[in-house]
Amino acid sequence: MRSLCSRKEDIVIPNENLITENIAEIPKELANQVKKYSEARGASLAEIHPTKNEIIISTRFGSTAQLHRVSQPVGARKQITFFDEPVSGASYEPLKGEYLVYSKDIGGNEFGQLYKLDLKTLQSTLLTDGGRSQNGGPTWRKDGKGFYYSSTKRNGGDRDIYYMDPNNPKSDKLILQVKGGGWGISDISTDGQKLLISEYVSANESHIWILETASGKLSEVTDRKSTGIIQSGASFSDKNDEIWLVTDKDNEFERLATLNLNTKKVAYHTSKIPWNVENYNLSEDKKTIVFITNEAGLNKMYLMNTNNKSYSAVKNIPIGLIGGANFTKDKKAVFFTQSTAQSASDVYKLNLATGDIQRWTESELGEMQQSDMSVPKFIEWKSFDNLKISGFYYPAAAKFTGKRPVIINIHGGPEAQSMASFLGSNNYYTNEMGVAIIFPNVRGSSGFGKTFIAKDNGFLREDSVKDIGALLDWIAQQPELDKDRIMIMGGSYGGYMTLATAFHYADRIKCSVDVVGISNFNTFLKNTEEYRRDLRRVEYGDERIPEMAAFFEKMAPLNNIDKIKKPMFIIQGTNDPRVPVTEAIQMRDKLKANGNVVWYLEAKDEGHGFKKKSNVDFQRLAVIRYMQEYLIK
Repeated sequence: MRSLCSRKEDIVIPNENLITENIAEIPKELANQVKKYSEARGASLAEIHPTKNEIIISTRFGSTAQLHRVSQPVGARKQITFFDEPVSGASYEPLKGEYLVYSKDIGGNEFGQLYKLDLKTLQSTLLTDGGRSQNGGPTWRKDGKGFYYSSTKRNGGDRDIYYMDPNNPKSDKLILQVKGGGWGISDISTDGQKLLISEYVSANESHIWILETASGKLSEVTDRKSTGIIQSGASFSDKNDEIWLVTDKDNEFERLATLNLNTKKVAYHTSKIPWNVENYNLSEDKKTIVFITNEAGLNKMYLMNTNNKSYSAVKNIPIGLIGGANFTKDKKAVFFTQSTAQSASDVYKLNLATGDIQRWTESELGEMQQSDMSVPKFIEWKSFDNLKISGFYYPAAAKFTGKRPVIINIHGGPEAQSMASFLGSNNYYTNEMGVAIIFPNVRGSSGFGKTFIAKDNGFLREDSVKDIGALLDWIAQQPELDKDRIMIMGGSYGGYMTLATAFHYADRIKCSVDVVGISNFNTFLKNTEEYRRDLRRVEYGDERIPEMAAFFEKMAPLNNIDKIKKPMFIIQGTNDPRVPVTEAIQMRDKLKANGNVVWYLEAKDEGHGFKKKSNVDFQRLAVIRYMQEYLIK
């Protein structure tokens, strides 16, 4: 490949954890240009102190996201964890908040272990087995003596419920043994006698159970025989015979509801909002609920009086996305995370008495200015069967003339959703390269009702690929877009969509970038981690059924290499537990054997996507070089 640089000191050298093949030299001059866009960071709420006016946030200052303490509005962010690996989650001991419990894995393998962090000494103690198990969701007893949590440690596949006193890790005790990887704890009763247990079956089905902690007796709350209904996010209400939940029962969208534990009668309380209630949180006295809706890819926050079920939207929040909102223990305020298309996520505090909103963190955007950022437009098009598909279109900067190249960036999940989010470093594409970006929500995406989310299941899988074909038609009709310069890009399931588009629409794209994508559903289901396998079969189809296995073979991008005509860039984490590295390697090797142009990037210290800054930075630069070679020219 043509060299842009003659001297080693003028090019970017990948770090020792990166495996690279066929990637063109990256000039340091390019890295300097991109730096303006790559230094933005965001902050998100991790936990609220039980007695003090302070919070724990997650943000990145070095290589990875770590926990920081913030004790006043826009105050100093005091770092309290210092690891090479990212730290996720934080849960205070609920009485005094003298220590907290957090989760951390190794190299992106997602085998999260729980640790106790002493906030005086900042020393961490491993609480769980440290092996190939997933541990999470600590749910504290109200007296602070211990917590319940879920773990796959018994056999690697089933997510059981355990109890532990973190001051004595040897107290660890199995409370509930289950079958399946979709189990978790939703809530604990005030007296600690009962747990509400969730069972996730698929994006279209979930159930609620009650576990008596003393006897270990498990009882159905929702009807386990009722299929195709979401019933999740259960919380005990202020009435002994009632719980709160989110459900799409008797409706296209998920509503906030109450369920009587004796009569099983459900009452719906947000029917006037024709969108999903994404999550909610009850105040300590259970008199107020804060809930967040997803309204066409934007979030709104509401407050509800649980006595009379009246609710109203919270005013003065900028249009954008809102993360988990939680009440302070004194019930006087709500902390929440918020971002817009032109600002990264930050933490805010809503005063419930006055309605005032106070900013608590102010994250840096590097050298980026608002004028450098593309603002999304909501777009719609009709697919092959007249189904309406939508997405968000980020135009190239107005300074560029002529028809603009396009990136189609497809989300994973498959039941995730592209929303009107902050582009961050991707603003380099729109503002410096003049490339427009479209984030489609093909059938199977969440946020558009339960009928839409099920339209790609099983044998309907390739209908979602046809939605991209219809988007290619839409692009061809836009006077400012160049139908002859289109790059397909996506991660995870979006990676499968990228690979599938590369062979279905080979003559209509210029190149593609597959990030941790599925190249054959048969080999993917065989090699994905056991705790995920049955959950994925519900969505994709069961490869043990001969007809399904045959369908997977026919539709596999791996088996349609001869139809792929344009360059491909494959990016993968070695330790990926979801889409194993074998999916990338087999695709790369077959493309090479076929004589295709294929770039390859693998990180030995990453899993399902890159999280460490040096790896993320190199990936971004490599993609830009790839675009220069195969999209822009």
